[in-house]
Amino acid sequence: PQAPRTAPGGHRIDMKLLLQRNIENLGRLGEVVHVADGYGRNFLLPKGYAVELTKDNLHRFEIMKRRLIALEQETIQKFQLLAKEIEKASCTIIANSTEEGHLYGSVAARDIAKNFAAEGLEVDPRSVLLDEPIKKLGIYKVRVRLHPDVECEAKVWVVKGDDAEGGGAPPEFSEDAELEEEGAEAEV
Repeated sequence: PQAPRTAPGGHRIDMKLLLQRNIENLGRLGEVVHVADGYGRNFLLPKGYAVELTKDNLHRFEIMKRRLIALEQETIQKFQLLAKEIEKASCTIIANSTEEGHLYGSVAARDIAKNFAAEGLEVDPRSVLLDEPIKKLGIYKVRVRLHPDVECEAKVWVVKGDDAEGGGAPPEFSEDAELEEEGAEAEV
């Protein structure tokens, strides 16, 4: 354990905190961690993810430890049930595409999360892990990390939408639609 570094004004640059929950890439519930002052003061402390390391907080933590561990286990179990439901569910995204199967635009994590929400499965878009946006029709396996200890795989079907024009550009991008809009504005 090093002594905290200080800035020229005497302000601490890093601080020791006691974690109140598991934080990915930082530590687990009850661990003492050394973090940058800004990260601790602006994120961990206000959100209640950690408390400053003091004798009083250590004593309070020991008393609350069983309850916090039980709460964390309950949260993990809830996410494990959701993960099983996600793996069973079918996520079908209807998108406009070319005849070759290239999408106009792409399917992003928020689109997949919105589709799950329509099926009654609440998934945070940040939990959907895409290496890159989906830009072609097809079936994709997408990882969903609901909790640092709970990850599952969802099957996402990206299918061609019904095009009234038979496969050209989507109406919002076609030149005919723009000309029709300009003509309608001129008539008014």
